[in-house]
Amino acid sequence: MDAQAWLVVNALPGMGALRIAQLVARQPQWPEGWLAALPSRAASELRLWLEHPTRSSLQKVIDETLAWQQGGPSRHVLHRDHPAWPKLLNELPDPPVVLWALGDLGALEGPKLAMVGTRRPTGEGTHNAQTFARDLAHRGWCVVSGMALGVDGVAQRAALNAGGRTIGVLGCGVDVIYPASNRDLYEQLSRQPGGLLLSEHPPGTRARPAFFPRRNRIVTGLSLGTLVVEATERSGSLVSARLTLEQDRELFVLPGSLHNVQARGCLSLLRKGSAHLACSVDDIIADLGHWAEAFIPPEVTIQHPLLETAKKPTKEAPLPESLPDSLLTSLSATPTPIDTLVAATGTSVSDCQQRLLMLELDGWVSQQAGGWVRLPRP
Repeated sequence: MDAQAWLVVNALPGMGALRIAQLVARQPQWPEGWLAALPSRAASELRLWLEHPTRSSLQKVIDETLAWQQGGPSRHVLHRDHPAWPKLLNELPDPPVVLWALGDLGALEGPKLAMVGTRRPTGEGTHNAQTFARDLAHRGWCVVSGMALGVDGVAQRAALNAGGRTIGVLGCGVDVIYPASNRDLYEQLSRQPGGLLLSEHPPGTRARPAFFPRRNRIVTGLSLGTLVVEATERSGSLVSARLTLEQDRELFVLPGSLHNVQARGCLSLLRKGSAHLACSVDDIIADLGHWAEAFIPPEVTIQHPLLETAKKPTKEAPLPESLPDSLLTSLSATPTPIDTLVAATGTSVSDCQQRLLMLELDGWVSQQAGGWVRLPRP
């Protein structure tokens, strides 16, 4: 079946992802087998489209998608018969029928790990999300998340800044920026090599609360496992944790302080025995290797202009000589926006960002919601 056929199937009335997956499992021939197997209303709509497409409302879905695709080479419609379709999604009981994609389809290659967590991470949580995402990128893994505020966005920015791959799954159309405050991340994911946006909703669809739990099943379904960085006892990230277990994927959590409210959801998962404790990326890869060897590449070093000359972080990393003292002295435990740092140091935005990344790699600074902070040194 081609993209038009899958778009029509996706738009049939009275169906849905679960019923369509159950029908697909019977491997009906297109279109005769589908006409025979569909409920009467859906079959009537399909027959009308097949015989008189201009009179069918289903044709509007196709026309709108084709018009959207013509807007640029980075716009794609994925389905089961598309060569870039992620096969792991077919293991779900209700995989998406169609995925609208914006960005680099190369992000779909290789192993993937979902990273989720609170929208209000602590400084430690932010640092951990950045460190794990960067290490995964260096090992050739793709970070999958929902482009949400907090841990999601922090992890995806870190993966991209490390020259790696990351996929943002949206609870709205791929042309809708939500949340609006993550516009910069949206632009990176849609335009930067290694970045990709996915949605099962047609372009133009606005975000709705009911869409986000459905979005989460795709985040975890694309991935070999899920890492929960920080989560409260009622965090939405625990929905992703539950979906991971239901999908028979591996669940990992980072440890946290007993006094950290943002860590109590993680501690609860550990106490129940639902998740593996992860202290490093090596722990994750070691646990996934027993069933996912085909997805795990040999050790990979991502080629990235900012990483080629970067030193490995050490406990007593010296302050880079090329960096003006004014950049570090402008930072504190309170997040400082990039434009403030540019004004304080008299450098360009790109030069300031590059120097900040070098400092981040050496463990001097960290990016948080609202800007950059200076990390305490041991």
